[in-house]
Amino acid sequence: MNESDSFSWNFTTIVDSFQSLDILLQINGIQASSLAMYAFELFFILILLLLSGLISGSEVAFFSLTNQQIEECKESKKLVDKKLLELLSKQKLLLATILLLNNLVNVAIVIISTYMMWQIFGREEEGLVVVILTAVVTAGIVFFGEVVPKVIARQRALLFSRSVARPMAFATAVLQPAAWILAFMGERLEKSVKQGRNHDPVSVEQLNKALELTTNNEAAKEARQILRGVINFGQINAKQIMTSRTSITAIEYSTSYNELLETIKESGYSRIPIYKEKVDDIVGLLYAKDLLAHLKKGNDFEWQQLIRENVFYVPETKKIDDLFQNFQTRHIHMAIVVDEYGGTSGLVTLEDVIEEIVGEINDEFDDEEERLFVRTAEDEYVFEGKTLLSDFVKEFELHASHFDSVKGESESLGGLMLELFSKMPMRGESKEFAPFEFIIESADRKRVKKVKVRVLQREDQREED
Repeated sequence: MNESDSFSWNFTTIVDSFQSLDILLQINGIQASSLAMYAFELFFILILLLLSGLISGSEVAFFSLTNQQIEECKESKKLVDKKLLELLSKQKLLLATILLLNNLVNVAIVIISTYMMWQIFGREEEGLVVVILTAVVTAGIVFFGEVVPKVIARQRALLFSRSVARPMAFATAVLQPAAWILAFMGERLEKSVKQGRNHDPVSVEQLNKALELTTNNEAAKEARQILRGVINFGQINAKQIMTSRTSITAIEYSTSYNELLETIKESGYSRIPIYKEKVDDIVGLLYAKDLLAHLKKGNDFEWQQLIRENVFYVPETKKIDDLFQNFQTRHIHMAIVVDEYGGTSGLVTLEDVIEEIVGEINDEFDDEEERLFVRTAEDEYVFEGKTLLSDFVKEFELHASHFDSVKGESESLGGLMLELFSKMPMRGESKEFAPFEFIIESADRKRVKKVKVRVLQREDQREED
């Protein structure tokens, strides 16, 4: 076969191939002229998808520029940097233009792709077309028109911004009327939202500082203590005011009736937690008033039938303002505080919560001997180790966070001593933490029982002397 015959054979083969392709397209109902139109429409959709990506990326790029990059543009004499700064000087108009362009391009993608799908499959398959179209177009716009360009734009914000500055300036000029209306509506909405907020919220710290500026007479001191309790009410949790596990008066389920009556008489409490074997397993509460009708019963009286099982459990982190509402809605006066493992950490009562506002409430059972501290000199006190830090700071009118830097997880004065000494301190050991000197009065191998507290003379007081 010579060269001329080879060329003739190849040309004939190509012609036959095109004829075969044309026959195949006709068999599938697609004409060769329509295929060219589909290719053009697909190409146009890809161009629009690229344009959508550039617009989405420009939004991130323009608003991710650092102060250093903006200063670099100000020092530059390039025209593109001047265009960029001009766009950034009208940020609301720029953002409105970007949103308009992005929506117009995305709508155009949907319209053209829908028309193309109708051409291929016909309108008889409209339901299937919508499902396929929604899945494909959404995936394409989200990935290629949003995610990818925004990642690139965030990493190369200045380069991306310079690349789109000129076309974006042109688009802003063309779409200025519509963009201005959109920006105006957004500005009006922003103003109406700001007007709805009359004042910025005042922080707890600011309110506490304001209280420090009040007068120092005795009447103002009491009022200041109540106001401080109101201010800090939402910042205190159940663990800070609860009666700890070791100080709870609770009764074991199998206790005899006579022993039960003796315990209630000694404690003076009207509600007693009842547990089985260990305090972690509280099964209910016993109300002392429920025993009044059975005082003459013998020791074999089955008092367990009087137990109320509606025990209310709260976590240690429960805020006492929420707890107060729970007490009101549930019509109860006591809650069992549990730790993260579900074990009993302590108990908290309605009285404990109210005392955080009005101060200590003493009833007929609160004996002077049960006070948590005794004043031994003008600036010297002896506190029980079990005294809550929340009560301690209130007594000396300190900020609630005064010991936060050193107390760790401790909520009692004895626990604070362990943190300050970094060990179990011995009797007579002392440690200073302004404005106090703490001296261990009594302690054993397990806990600190009593602490002497001396109020140190402040620098301003020394200067006055």
